[in-house]
Amino acid sequence: MAWLLRGGDVLASLEVADSTRSRARGLMGRDAFDGAILLKPAMQVHTIGMRFPIDVAFCDRNLRVLDIVCAMKPMRMGMPRFGARSVIEAVAGSFERWNLQVGDELEVQ
Repeated sequence: MAWLLRGGDVLASLEVADSTRSRARGLMGRDAFDGAILLKPAMQVHTIGMRFPIDVAFCDRNLRVLDIVCAMKPMRMGMPRFGARSVIEAVAGSFERWNLQVGDELEVQ
């Protein structure tokens, strides 16, 4: 298991989806999720097949947050974010609790 950190502080447990199969599945079909999932490489997401709204952070190659979408509802197709190399997804409301902001530099441990 990995951890998502900002400035040395743990934000959440982290599942890393770095294969075609794990990225395709993402959070689809799950009833709930505790923590966050990192999709890499990725520059676009969808919520088709999801059962709950999610927060989405688009990050560059160094995991600096480029853009955030809060509470993306199920059955939606997101627009690609140019410059994004990875995406972090979490249950809606997580980013507010973590005070996640555009420009934050994250790390995985």
